[in-house]
Amino acid sequence: MSVVLLWVVSPASDISNGTGFLEPVHEGTRIIGSFRSISLRRNLIGNGRLDKGQKNRRNFSFTNTGFRYSYLGNSGLGTASRLSVTSSLVASPAGGITLSSEQKVYDVVLKQAALVKRQLKSTENMEVKPDIVLPGSLSVLSEAYDRCGEVCAEYAKTFYLGTMLMTPERRKAIWAIYVWCRRTDELVDGPNASHITPTALDRWESRLDDIFRGCPFDMLDAALSDTVSKFPIDIQPFRDMIEGMRMDLWKSRYSNFDELYLYCYYVAGTVGLMSVPVMGIAPGSQATTESVYNAALALGLANQLTNILRDVGEDARRGRVYLPQDELAQAGLSDEDIFIGEVTDKWRTFMKKQIARARKFFDDAEKGVTELSSASRWPVWASLLLYRQILDEIEANDYNNFTRRAYVSKPKKIMALPMAYAKSLVPPSSKTSSPLVKS
Repeated sequence: MSVVLLWVVSPASDISNGTGFLEPVHEGTRIIGSFRSISLRRNLIGNGRLDKGQKNRRNFSFTNTGFRYSYLGNSGLGTASRLSVTSSLVASPAGGITLSSEQKVYDVVLKQAALVKRQLKSTENMEVKPDIVLPGSLSVLSEAYDRCGEVCAEYAKTFYLGTMLMTPERRKAIWAIYVWCRRTDELVDGPNASHITPTALDRWESRLDDIFRGCPFDMLDAALSDTVSKFPIDIQPFRDMIEGMRMDLWKSRYSNFDELYLYCYYVAGTVGLMSVPVMGIAPGSQATTESVYNAALALGLANQLTNILRDVGEDARRGRVYLPQDELAQAGLSDEDIFIGEVTDKWRTFMKKQIARARKFFDDAEKGVTELSSASRWPVWASLLLYRQILDEIEANDYNNFTRRAYVSKPKKIMALPMAYAKSLVPPSSKTSSPLVKS
């Protein structure tokens, strides 16, 4: 199931080719003190190509016996005021009370927001630290950041242009996060996904721990390690994304929306939480830090739900149904109806409700994008407006998402960009006008 890497995505970008490099994955050699020399220059980089019709995957990293081929590519944000945590307490099968997925995720949001607030108290302007300079490492680190930027430019064109409005430090940091997310996603959604085991994901998580400890394995890891040393970025959303990859290894059905909500957070909402500390909150904003994190979360959920609705037919051909089973049953539908792929009145009615839910998350996300720093708003608005249009295209296709893949045409993309730019000029909330004002 493809994920949207929110905040860092050009939702309608076309993937036609990519570049990667071979790196040994055996334990042992690490970049500690002096970065291991791995050339990423284009004349030494291998080329790969995705089939023309193949959908965008998350982050590319293919593992086989001795080497991992890192195939880097594309990625897509979230709610302003606190998401309404409906039914935050639900009954467990044993008769006890357990937290809903929404409440579990909101607890993560609170922790991430608290981390940023602590950082803001310690430095008024949230100044970033200079690059970590290790013997022989500075040129390698610079090259790694440059490579991350090249990947972003190739696969997330709209967002890449937006990052050019950011300060150099923030720009490089977003590129590094983007690349890690692509590599992570491709572990379970790439050409070699059938060879990925839970043990491989455990090793990837161990490698993540090393990144946050300042012991990167390769140059691209080094870019992220440098990034997390400068910004108040917590490791939990990164771990949660890996958990979403684990879920994809064994789970292909979701009994209700509560289960699907958690999956969407794992594979998409997490990226917003990773990125907010880098994107920054506008100095004049009166919104709470939690509300801005919720905006990131809501856009991620909206984008992923849109992915799911767009790709129903493609996922069905892989034996997967990313739709709430109880809601299908209520509509008089079953998995068999999805595998048959016939657009009926029952299907149209079901799809209308699913699209309405996704749009509600987009509405929630819109309330918080304005609270971001001025240099970060335009690419996020562009992502939001473009991805939201996919829902319109599903409707225009008469809800046939079995054999027709909804996409936004180039003229519509071009028309959306000036609108996104205009919205990015709207100042953040004031004490008298914002629904996100601190009480």
